[in-house]
Amino acid sequence: MHYGSSMSTITLKDVPPDLHAALKTQAKAHGRSLNREIIAALNETVHASYIDAAAVADQARAVRETMGIYVTQADLTAARDSGRP
Repeated sequence: MHYGSSMSTITLKDVPPDLHAALKTQAKAHGRSLNREIIAALNETVHASYIDAAAVADQARAVRETMGIYVTQADLTAARDSGRP
């Protein structure tokens, strides 16, 4: 991760205790300071790639067409309800 020669400072206020604890746990697991963990989490969130839902649906449709497998809402409902009283 490259940071420019001039870095800014942000102060976070009112961080919920459970979020603080989770961040500390993640930081320890990743071998980072709490500050570096927060920067990594922010960086990942800000630079996350956009998922085009329509393109994913088109790809799924194409695979389904190729394989000849069709699942109906009734199939999904039956699968969900199987084994339920």
